[in-house]
Amino acid sequence: MYDIDGNSMQLSAFQGKVIMIVNTASKCGFTGQYEKLQKIYSLYAERGLVILGFPANDFLKQEPGTDSDIKQFCSANYNVNFPMFSKISVTGKSIHPLYTWLTGRESNPDFHGKIKWNFTKFLVNRQGKICGRFEPKIEPDSEMVIKKIEELLEVNK
Repeated sequence: MYDIDGNSMQLSAFQGKVIMIVNTASKCGFTGQYEKLQKIYSLYAERGLVILGFPANDFLKQEPGTDSDIKQFCSANYNVNFPMFSKISVTGKSIHPLYTWLTGRESNPDFHGKIKWNFTKFLVNRQGKICGRFEPKIEPDSEMVIKKIEELLEVNK
């Protein structure tokens, strides 16, 4: 993987953390979720939550900018300081291997299926098992998402 600054990064750097993986876009009706994602990250990072943002331009070209543009937008508008990655594809023929794993029936029997839109959220436990999927309309700070985050943070502290 490459972070938003173009540096090579292994996802194993987040081993032992509860991870929320989100495909993002700067020009989407759900873009305001960045604010709630940042709030959750600020509240739970010390307990072991990390949020990983993966910009994608797969849906109506709602993430047209460069990585630098995306970083500037997220910083200036939402003070995002959770890890953001270089733009990838989350669906179709060019799907990134991470999203093949997240959406595959074999690798993710409980929460598989194509990404339908920006701001689909996956929760991965400390052992690397996918334990939740929340579609874009479900806000990151909704009761069901927070309940699942807290449950996962309590297991194997």
